[in-house]
Amino acid sequence: MFDPTERPRVFGVPLGVDFPRALVDGLLARHASQPPEALARVQVIVNTRRMARRIRALFDQGPALLLPRIELLTDLGEHWDLAHIPDPVPPLRRRLELTQLVSSLLDKQPDIAPRSSLYALADSLASLMDEMHGEGVSPDAIEGLDVTDQSGHWDRITAFLGIVRHYFDVGTEHPDVETRQRLVIEHVIETWQETPPDHPIIIAGSTGSRGATQLLMQAVSKLPQGAVLLPGFDVDMPTHVWGALDDAMLSEDHPQYRFADLMGKLGLSPGEIARWTPDSPACPARNRLLSLALRPAPVTDQWLQDGPSLTDLDRATQDITLLEAPSTRSEALAIAMRLRQAAEDGQTAALITPDRTVTRQVTAALDRWGIIPDDSAGMPLHLSPPGRYLRHVGDLMRDTLTAELLLTLLKHPLTHSGTDRGPHLRLTRELELHLRRNGPPYPDAASLIAWGEAQKDTTAAPWARWISDCFCAKAVNGDLPLSEFVERHIDLANRIAQGPVDSSPHGLWRNDAGQEAWKCVSNLAEHANHGGEITAADYGTLFHAILSGGEVRNPDAPHPQILIWGTLEARVQGADLLILAGLNEGSWPEAPKPDPWLNRALRNQAGLLLPERRIGLSAHDFQQAASAPEVWMTRSIRSDDAETVPSRWLNRIRNLLAGLPDQGGAQALEDMKARGAHWLRLVASLEEPGYVPAEKRPSPCPPLAARPREFSVTEIKRLIRDPYAIYARHVLRVRPLDPLMKVPDALLRGTVLHEVLDRFIKDSQHDETLCTRDHLMAVTESVLAQNVPWAEARAIWRARMDRVADWFIDGEFDRRQIAQPCALEQSGIATLDDLGVTLKAKADRIDIDATGSLHIYDYKTGKPPSAKEQKYFDRQLLLEAAIAEQAGFGQLAPSQVARAQFIGLGSKPETVLAPLDEEPVQKVWIEFEELMRAYLEPDRGYTARRAVFKKADKGDYDQLARFGEWDITDPPDTAELR
Repeated sequence: MFDPTERPRVFGVPLGVDFPRALVDGLLARHASQPPEALARVQVIVNTRRMARRIRALFDQGPALLLPRIELLTDLGEHWDLAHIPDPVPPLRRRLELTQLVSSLLDKQPDIAPRSSLYALADSLASLMDEMHGEGVSPDAIEGLDVTDQSGHWDRITAFLGIVRHYFDVGTEHPDVETRQRLVIEHVIETWQETPPDHPIIIAGSTGSRGATQLLMQAVSKLPQGAVLLPGFDVDMPTHVWGALDDAMLSEDHPQYRFADLMGKLGLSPGEIARWTPDSPACPARNRLLSLALRPAPVTDQWLQDGPSLTDLDRATQDITLLEAPSTRSEALAIAMRLRQAAEDGQTAALITPDRTVTRQVTAALDRWGIIPDDSAGMPLHLSPPGRYLRHVGDLMRDTLTAELLLTLLKHPLTHSGTDRGPHLRLTRELELHLRRNGPPYPDAASLIAWGEAQKDTTAAPWARWISDCFCAKAVNGDLPLSEFVERHIDLANRIAQGPVDSSPHGLWRNDAGQEAWKCVSNLAEHANHGGEITAADYGTLFHAILSGGEVRNPDAPHPQILIWGTLEARVQGADLLILAGLNEGSWPEAPKPDPWLNRALRNQAGLLLPERRIGLSAHDFQQAASAPEVWMTRSIRSDDAETVPSRWLNRIRNLLAGLPDQGGAQALEDMKARGAHWLRLVASLEEPGYVPAEKRPSPCPPLAARPREFSVTEIKRLIRDPYAIYARHVLRVRPLDPLMKVPDALLRGTVLHEVLDRFIKDSQHDETLCTRDHLMAVTESVLAQNVPWAEARAIWRARMDRVADWFIDGEFDRRQIAQPCALEQSGIATLDDLGVTLKAKADRIDIDATGSLHIYDYKTGKPPSAKEQKYFDRQLLLEAAIAEQAGFGQLAPSQVARAQFIGLGSKPETVLAPLDEEPVQKVWIEFEELMRAYLEPDRGYTARRAVFKKADKGDYDQLARFGEWDITDPPDTAELR
């Protein structure tokens, strides 16, 4: 196939040429005059499965041929003559072993790192070991580094490396995946040196970024019938620029550095890299532009020298669209709209980006048109339904059961996925309403069973017992073997998925996602014995990290021409349109991950890969993709409310074009932006909601028969300030939905305060010696322990009571000098018989003096209303006084009210009297009757936010009233309802 040569045989495929097609065309051209079996003797080694599939698909287009053998680099380890090399230790097992070693080290030296980073450290250490094995770097090389100018944390690093040294000593007996791959490659090279193969061997599509792979490439290039085929080789870069790529510390991030490194080790010059096929790039002018724009940083001054020689900039950029969107949403919508047009036009279009957030947003946007893209990465396993379900089940073993976690699991589609899911969903709804209205925020078995037995539905009780058995008291305190955690986790997940009926089939492990989850969980269970004992929190972190490594392909049939690729797959090409998205620093290229072990200088000394290697590979992927026939380059100007920085490569292209106005570069750049602006205008049109007339300020007039006739004294304030809230609650019978997790809010604090003072007054009423600060605080402790499950809230509320306790006790002695408590939390009812209106109240406390007059008290946790507020709006105490004189409270007969007083126990304790001298009871009752008569007039509307205290005050029904579309200065829109 190849002519004999003394030099290594390396070919290049220029940027902008479809690499797999060029590979196939070159093979066919070289075998055009050969017998059919000659092509079948060729062995082609590629680096990705997608590349192998594309090459096979191109051959399948015909004509009929005996095909070459297409293998992956990893397939080399499957040959029959490698039985002496042990199978690799599974990566999970190695990481679990390292977790134990790191845990033991942290026990001895806890100042090295926090335990919360246990698995992260073990995973990072395993990655460092893999890299050392792959690059052929021994621990001795690390220990021999010059650290005289390094910080004092070197001792900590050597402590970590010391615990893994024995893995290198026995590396060939129990090799890691990278160790075995290097052993395989070294064995294959040794075999070839002894007995060179007589058939052609081609390594295609690899850049040689890993040490073992580059060793194989060097060996293949020197075989009699071996060749290396480089993808995206820059034929436009001058020789002196290639020569500048000799220092990894300065040039590792250049897209062509890996090729320069390979040529240097093979003793080749750029001129000796032959063209594999005579195919021309899609746009040679663009290749020249990209080559100059991406010159190594130390020689970018050559723009001034070589820039004026650039020609055809309009042709180079005529098929490039530059889209700079104001937000990630706009970017995703514009991409989705272009992909939709490609689908309508029959184009093959691929979105390429390392930013998975962008791909998910684009996929969601495409869903509105029923387009499912073919996403090569699929969905991360931990975000799939089984992954989320398993993580929630794992949380049961880590945390105390909350109402939120309980309902999250009960509503999950995989919960109770066996039989009779309908009743399960109905009971879940009823339980949710109960928990929202009554709590508790931390359900236990007793409260759930009590709820089930109180229901009329006969299926509720066994269902509640199933919940209590599967969900309650599952939190693990202390350490357990990892195998025990996994066993409990799988058992609990199965029981919750199948429902109350034992052994009923369920859907947890079905479909692609379920099967992938089962593989992941089974793998963990198989190697759990190597994980030692861990805490529940560590198990949750470990399980999430393991799930995050899995992926699930979309089970739906994707669109065959709308593709989503990772950056590596840009080499596969084969698309009419490539959209390079997320071109911001930190996204593309991704920011190098922090290395807790070695800095750049030490890595370079040891012969390990520099952090910039990934940037260089991404740069090469970008350069290849940007050389396609039609290209979109997109970015968002802002992300997460912060301004973004354009990708360095995009910045270079923009700056180079802007600096060449005489060659038309500035105009070409403006044209690129104009094409992107056109699509942004389409996005704005798509997002435009259209004109919808604003709602008027509502003031509904329901029929008289539907109007409320029963009020509490606290609702009168709402009727005066926001009548619409009364309409919504009593006429529409709409209640605000209580929060799922009860929080220590003002309402609960008021309830607790009333309970504390009620108990305290009852105790001290019968035994005056208990009217002390100590007893008040003891009662406070008891009530808080029973009603407030939040430790922080208990501490704060206890401190508040402690702050006002002396003031309250002093005031209590004064109050008892005037009158004695006779009724606590007593209800009273008064009626307007001719109107059919009932007014209800519950007095916190009523005292009676020697003359038989009543003293009414109401406790407030905040600031009590002033006398002026009570006179016009907050008429609670005034109306309670009226009820006391009109009808009485409980067993108390109607009596004269001598005094009504608020006792404020806020940050500034104070008492505020009701203005009974200015607003006598008779006047209050007459005004109440007038208010009721007014709202029983047919044309009287319940106006929204009629007289709110502050403009910024929020009401429970503001959204229902469409507040915001109107203002309190707008006239009410009175409307009769029938």
